[in-house]
Amino acid sequence: MVKVREDQPLDGDGQVDIDRWLARLQDDVTLRDVDELKSACELSQRLARETEKPHKAWLEDGSSFRTGLEMADILGELRLDQEALEAAVLYRAVREGQIGLAAIEKRFGAGVARLIDGVLNMAAISQQQTPSHGMSQHNQQENLRKMLVTMIDDVRVALIKIAERTCALRQVRDAPREKQLSVAREVFDIYAPLAHRLGVGHLKWELEDLSFRYLHEDDYKTIARLLAEKRVDRDHYIQDVVATLKQLLEQNHIHRYEVSGRAKHIYSIWRKMKRKHIDFSQVYDVRAVRILVPEVADCYTALGIVHSRWHHVPNEFDDYIANPKKNGYQSLHTALIGPENKVLEIQIRTFAMHEEAELGVCAHWRYKGHDVGGKSRSYEEKIAWLRQVLEWQDEVGDLGDLREGLSSDVAPDRIYVFTPDGHVIDLPRVATPIDFAYRVHTEIGHRCRGAKVDGRIVPLTYRLKTGQQVEILTATRGGPSRDWLNPSLGYVKTSRARSKIQSWFKHQAREQNLEEGRALFEKEFRRLDLEGLDLATLAGAVNYGSPDDMYAAIGAGDLRIGQVLHQAQQLFGDTDDEEQLDRLLAKPRRSPKSPGEGITVLGVGNLKTIMANCCHPVPGEQIIGYITQGRGVTIHRQDCPNILQLRSEEPGRIVDVEWGDQARTQYPVDIEIEAWDRSGLLRDVTHVLSHDRVNVLGVNTRTNKDDNVARLHITLEVDGLESLGRIFSRIQQLPNVIDVKRLRNGAGKGGRP
Repeated sequence: MVKVREDQPLDGDGQVDIDRWLARLQDDVTLRDVDELKSACELSQRLARETEKPHKAWLEDGSSFRTGLEMADILGELRLDQEALEAAVLYRAVREGQIGLAAIEKRFGAGVARLIDGVLNMAAISQQQTPSHGMSQHNQQENLRKMLVTMIDDVRVALIKIAERTCALRQVRDAPREKQLSVAREVFDIYAPLAHRLGVGHLKWELEDLSFRYLHEDDYKTIARLLAEKRVDRDHYIQDVVATLKQLLEQNHIHRYEVSGRAKHIYSIWRKMKRKHIDFSQVYDVRAVRILVPEVADCYTALGIVHSRWHHVPNEFDDYIANPKKNGYQSLHTALIGPENKVLEIQIRTFAMHEEAELGVCAHWRYKGHDVGGKSRSYEEKIAWLRQVLEWQDEVGDLGDLREGLSSDVAPDRIYVFTPDGHVIDLPRVATPIDFAYRVHTEIGHRCRGAKVDGRIVPLTYRLKTGQQVEILTATRGGPSRDWLNPSLGYVKTSRARSKIQSWFKHQAREQNLEEGRALFEKEFRRLDLEGLDLATLAGAVNYGSPDDMYAAIGAGDLRIGQVLHQAQQLFGDTDDEEQLDRLLAKPRRSPKSPGEGITVLGVGNLKTIMANCCHPVPGEQIIGYITQGRGVTIHRQDCPNILQLRSEEPGRIVDVEWGDQARTQYPVDIEIEAWDRSGLLRDVTHVLSHDRVNVLGVNTRTNKDDNVARLHITLEVDGLESLGRIFSRIQQLPNVIDVKRLRNGAGKGGRP
């Protein structure tokens, strides 16, 4: 059912009576300055008269002034503030060139001008849907950027634009068919989904029904006729049900309530018929009633009442109170076998839930400088959720079957970037160009060989930022690199991209995966100077039946080389082979610890420590020490009541302590870096080591002038093979680096520097 517009009050000359219109508007909203809004109306009216031109016959009044008032009526029902109402009244005058934004700002303030500018920028959505021949792609992208930034900053812009498109759709009834279809398609694809996202229920239904009328004219008329044929009987039926429900609620001591028949919208009937492959007679909620009660508990009480009165239809119950919809909608929906054995739908919700369903984000509107009590958090969540504004593209279907459904939770850690075509893509804040490529399309990800951000070439490890335009440079054929799966190199941050890459390698021939996996394994173990290991045992430790299976898994991306290194160290770390023990960086074997051993007293030399019997701290808990007389330091949990009392009584005897075995054991390792000599080589290497917080014990460099090859021998401290492998991978990525490997027994160094 489409909404019937309320006519604007007219004076004796047939002109809009602004004073009466303002009085009617104040039934919905409290105005800060009635005279200022009246001034905006009078200005819009005067401009419309002065610039009056022959208008299109299909416009009902041909007046930007009347359209502005109609927009303000819509926003008044949403209870927006006076700035938004003034912007609505003046918007069409600015859009049609009757007055400039500078004049608006001077007369009505920067806030009103900013809102109008934001709504003008939202025209970029339409231009992205149907690019104009006179506008460059660059300008379209810039407009879309402005639109997104404005919407994210102020939800009123989106609401004013929705009101403007609602008016436009109402006015095309007598327009040419081509115009009807153009406006209806834009509204249906963009603004109805956006109204749904904002939870503005009554506008969403009107936009869908009006659009549906033009896009599927025959279906619309068929359903409208079927509804009209049974309208009288259905109205009598609903009246009887409403009377029965009121009596039942009173009998069960629910005295504050509202019960009413609920109109079923034509588009929702058609969509349900299509989705469930049923005909009109099987649409249960054509006969529908809504019950409003004060509290959530009353909702479930009312549900029990109606279920005890009539049998419910199996599989036709939805609890959107316990599990709200993504846009915050809450209600109980149940279908019953009502009087005369006819199926009846009943919705039950609180008054607050009903206000939320009708007004959405506007139900939590906050005027600047004012508080609305307990609703502020919900409002902030709505605004944060609006930052996922691109999700309404999912409703349209721009990105096809590769689209990821976003969580209903607020996700403030997202970024929003643009494709060269102006589409908005959301990604985690840590995303790289490769993550972007796989988000757009799997094949683009597979063939990615480079990236441009805002027209400049960037590394594939570049961290993207909101508002940037990203262009992926692709090869005509080929696949991803196995280096992308190495988390140490930072190419890929999203699980989606990683799974797509792994899937690509899985589909390659086993022999190819086996050979490439073996080459990767041997290269890594050779440069780490790990030889002579029992490969069959190592393969079993990583859950593969043979070394070949392990190699194939590495080649396919199912097994990371870091996992193999970790298992090697765990598996062979207790060997009696001293040479192999040294290679594996195995921790020295120790005798069992006595209680208290392994505690480090910060800022003090070695002291005897004992565990407190009052709280029995265990490794991993936050601890604190107390210096006793003659018994060393007693270790307590930080929340121990005794230590809290001692801290206040004798603070001078409280010392900071930590679990000593939490600090990793460090092992000296000699490595060699071979590279083409260049200025800044040593600086870049030490920067990598500093970034990974690696302690360097010594450095020795030597350059062969004949071949211009530099060899850097470095002694550094690491805590295990995985760390050493990660450092090697990062050094290998530096410009001019030929190879990096571990040295055995200081070979080739000529002595430790």
